[in-house]
Amino acid sequence: MQAIILAAGMGKRLGEFTKENTKCMVQVNGVCIIDRILTQLSKLNLNRVVIVVGYESEKLMAHIGDRYNDLLKIEYVNNPIYDKTNNIYSLALAGEELQQDDTILLESDLVFDESMLQLLVNTPFPNLALVAKYESWMDGTMVCIDEDDNIVNFVTKAAFRYDDIEKYYKTINIYKFSREFSITKYVPFLQAYTKAVGNNEYYENVLRVITFLNGKELKALPVTNEKWYEIDDKQDLDIAEALFAEEKDILRKYYGRFGGFWRFPKMLDYCYLVNPYFGASKIMDEMQANFRTLVMEYPSGMKVNTLLASKCWGIKEEYIVPGNGAAELIKALMEILPGKLGVIRPTFEEYPNRRNADSLVTFIPDNKDYRYTANELIAFFSKNRVDSILLINPDNPSGNFIPKNDILKLAEWCENNSIRLIVDESFVDFSDGWENNSLLHNSTLENYNHMMVMKSISKSYGVPGIRLGILCSADKDMIAKIKGYVSIWNINSFCEFFMQIYNKYENDYHRACNRFIEERNHFKKQLEEISFLRIMPSQANFFLAEVLSPYTANGLVLTMLKRFNILLRDCTSKVGLDGKQYMRIAVRSHEDNKKLIESFRILESER
Repeated sequence: MQAIILAAGMGKRLGEFTKENTKCMVQVNGVCIIDRILTQLSKLNLNRVVIVVGYESEKLMAHIGDRYNDLLKIEYVNNPIYDKTNNIYSLALAGEELQQDDTILLESDLVFDESMLQLLVNTPFPNLALVAKYESWMDGTMVCIDEDDNIVNFVTKAAFRYDDIEKYYKTINIYKFSREFSITKYVPFLQAYTKAVGNNEYYENVLRVITFLNGKELKALPVTNEKWYEIDDKQDLDIAEALFAEEKDILRKYYGRFGGFWRFPKMLDYCYLVNPYFGASKIMDEMQANFRTLVMEYPSGMKVNTLLASKCWGIKEEYIVPGNGAAELIKALMEILPGKLGVIRPTFEEYPNRRNADSLVTFIPDNKDYRYTANELIAFFSKNRVDSILLINPDNPSGNFIPKNDILKLAEWCENNSIRLIVDESFVDFSDGWENNSLLHNSTLENYNHMMVMKSISKSYGVPGIRLGILCSADKDMIAKIKGYVSIWNINSFCEFFMQIYNKYENDYHRACNRFIEERNHFKKQLEEISFLRIMPSQANFFLAEVLSPYTANGLVLTMLKRFNILLRDCTSKVGLDGKQYMRIAVRSHEDNKKLIESFRILESER
């Protein structure tokens, strides 16, 4: 068996990375893509490797040099008109070589698990394409397969239909062809196709013709948990570096992205915290039906969006300001507030990160579950004077919850002592009896004029992609100041439309919250059965868990990511936890939670 690598292209979409080097010389975590591929191929006992070169070919050949002489016999085919042709021409130039042996054909911009080559070689079908079930981040050639894994159609870009994505598989661009197939079918069709259509095409088009004539000529091998990525641009490179990072760097590379995990193949995100059930509401269908309008039209300004927010949450317009996510409002508020700020730690660090460390006065609960009450806060801040107190309720990451009556007692004490109370109730709709736990009522705000209430709509409503949050207070001067601080067009059209139509679907939201509480209670019982976890009580959509022997928090998070493609939050670096072994586990849908529990049980069975 031999391998043919297509490496003639210019890789223009990678910008400065390929200005003076071919794409396969780009480094992923310090290793050139071509070196990674050649090292993997060297373990297959191949007769030779043929590399089709073109752009910056001399640099590529000089880079490879003779370093692999003891492992591989490497030959080159040159495409002198790489800038005027596509990969069909590169492969046609290697037509003679293709007919001399069974062949692994692959493109040089792929980073993939070594096990995928073993899968390809060990699967008995002579003509095989590695494929992956379509996901939204994928681009390029798609195929349809039948129940016997025969490829029955190659889907061109022109024929691609989003209504049919459930049927699609993405070609990974790693193939196995028998010598007989190359001699009798592929190379003759390749030569005929280039003569008839031209050289600025793709070699998959030839496979499409062959498949059309004989639907059982080429089999598909769907991959499952194997990692791979095709690197066409800077974002692809960034994602590949996270997917294939060394163990010491992997969590930093994932956490440092602050989201966007839908780009990672089949990964379950147990870091970010949203309502998993409101997405079933028809509100999403209505937003989708208006997608083109919302993309192509300008949103309204602050005045109209304040009116819509007022309508949605029943708060007077002069008491409410909508934000581009709660993060925008947190930034504005933290930069405007004078004096000392009291914080309870461990906490959501977005607030204290926006302050000078000298302006913070920190309360840390003195118990292993990080529980605290309003009376404890009053006692502490009576002795440690502050100008404002930040309370996240339920708290993140502890899940601690102070009942509404006790919050109002704290608010009364703050009013009497000229202290501004800031309550972030982003998670309050996940609490038991949630319908009566919110502070977002005009009368409540008016009774405690200096209290401010923050709410992340992303978390409660499960719509983090539209970026929406609200800040409310009867302190009209402060609300007006915040409105003047943010942009007049801080809300996009999707946020605006969401607020415009939300009230029609309010009952769906109530059902989603109640369903969530049922799932959290069920999930908690299952988590408590895992011997290496100690689960804290929580009224939010997550649990703080102490990680017990034989694991550390970091070790368990890494194991779950590498083995099961599940990303959890390591909390050992959280201020207030002091390096203790804690992790945070989001509550997702019942189906996802079942997968997490099954993964934990596998680890438990191996102890």
